[in-house]
Formats: sequence, structure tokens, C-alpha cells
Amino acid sequence: MKLAQVVENYVVLKRATGLRYRTAAGILTAFARAVGPIDVRDVDPDTVLAFLNGSGPIRSSWHLKHYTLSGLFRFAQQRRLVSKSPLPVLVPKRPAYAKPYIYSADELRRTLDATSVLDERHPKGHKLPTIPALTFRTLLLLLYGAGLRISEALALTVDDVDLAARTLLVRGTKFFKTRLLPIGPELSSALGRCAIHRLGLVTRPAPGAFFLDRRGMAVTRAMAERYFRIIRGRVGIERGDGAYFQPRLHDLRHTFAVHRLIAWYRQGADVQRLLPQLSTYLGHIGLAETQAYLTMTPDLLREAGRRFEGYAHLEVQP
Repeated sequence: MKLAQVVENYVVLKRATGLRYRTAAGILTAFARAVGPIDVRDVDPDTVLAFLNGSGPIRSSWHLKHYTLSGLFRFAQQRRLVSKSPLPVLVPKRPAYAKPYIYSADELRRTLDATSVLDERHPKGHKLPTIPALTFRTLLLLLYGAGLRISEALALTVDDVDLAARTLLVRGTKFFKTRLLPIGPELSSALGRCAIHRLGLVTRPAPGAFFLDRRGMAVTRAMAERYFRIIRGRVGIERGDGAYFQPRLHDLRHTFAVHRLIAWYRQGADVQRLLPQLSTYLGHIGLAETQAYLTMTPDLLREAGRRFEGYAHLEVQP
């Protein structure tokens, strides 16, 4: 059986179990395309290793590709399409975990201010950038103000944004969880201004994506990330810890969580009691992922330390 057909059958099986299986399906499709129209039995270890290694240094994607291909060839072995897996037995050490970048309040302000460049024409008379400044500024405010994943924000439709009730209906999330999120008055006002501006961009009468580009088309993730890199470079925000990744759009979500925790500590709130609420708001499937934020910045550790010292002092009082 051709490799491409085995990939198709395997993806159908995985999705039949209820998984979206988008990222893995993309990896398998890319693998089948890279290998070419050959029989699955003819896939050799060198070909697999070349796909795993790619053209750059070993990254976490190596292990994701290895894990995905392992599943495919287990599937092929179970159906006696191959006698053994061509995957390498020796697996390189995983790269160090890329610690999220937590933006400071000043960095957030400068980034938001710099979105104005998206309404400026290029000196050589080129067209305006595809995303209007107001649209992109609102998107950044939403990622930071509500802690959404970029995919969740871009999936919002007009009907999902209830400005009267100040709520967002977040659908089709990472873990198949739909959640109704309350938002504050400032974020609601920003979304309202964006909604009015959006009316001038709509090219079709039916409600669609909330965030539109100048052509009336939905803003894509690739588009948003490209303009964010431009703006981040313009304001000079970069990592100084030697990490492979520079600050990302997704780090705005991490910043939301860390800043929320710091604020709770400073307000004297019971953070452990509130942690499950933050976990639900973020759409996490358990507390472990949310608890990881507790050790993410010196400011947060400092506030937690002060709280612990306060409790310890009370405990030793006669």
C-alpha cells in the first residue's frame, strides 16, 4: 500500500476517536510529500532520519515528529503492511524547555503604541499593511486582557462577542472545551470600537470572523505573527537569556496569567483558592498547567515569598 494511503487511513482512524488531529495530520502529510509516491514498505531509516532532522538544529519538533511517525508505523505493523518500523532507536536529548517570556507593563504599552505603524504607508508608496492598526491593537489587548490563545481569538465570530453582557464565547478550543468568559469594561470598550471599525471592512452581509483585514477577510495566525514580529522588533523587545525563541504572541497569554497572580498576591487574596478559577478561565484541563505559572517570574516568587513569610510569622506567634 502506498504511504500516502496509509497516512490517510491512519488519520481517519485517529479522528474517528474524537481527536481533531490537525498538527499530527500536517506532520504526516508533510512526511508523505517529502518521501514521495512510494510503498510504505520501501520507507527506509535514512529517509525517516532526514525528515526528522530537517535543515536546522535539533528542536522540540524533532520529538513531536518522531512520536507522530511512531504511531503511524505501529498502525502499519499491526496491519502487517510493514514488518518493522524504520524509525531510529536512539532518540536525541530533548532541548531545554523554552520558558515563556513575561512582558513588563512598559513593554506592553510600547508594543500597543507601536501598532500605529500599521496605518502608515511605506515610504516608497507601497500599500498599507494588511491588518489595520486598530484591529491589531485590539487583538493584542484581547490576548493579554483575556488570556486567550491566538487560535481562540482569531476563531471568534461577531456573535461570540457580546458587548452588552461583556462576555466572550470561546469555542473549539485546544481541549474541545467551550467556555463563556466575562471581560472588563476597558476591554469591552476596545472590542466595541473594533466592532464599529469592522463594519467598514465587511464585504459579505453574513456575520463572520470578528477580526478582519483590510480586504474584509479573516485575519490569519500567520499574518498576525508576522506583524507582531515586525512590531516587536520596532520597539526592541528581545530575550537576553539565549533562548531559541524570541518573545511571541502566545506569551501575552502567559503574561496575563502571571500578572493576574501577582495582583492577587498584592491584594492579599487566597491564591490557592482562586487558582482553579484561573485554570477554568484559561481553559486548562487541570491545575498542574496553571500551577506552573507560580514559579515563572522573580516578581511572582517574591510576592509568594512575602505571603509565606506572613503565614509563617502568624504560625510562630505565642
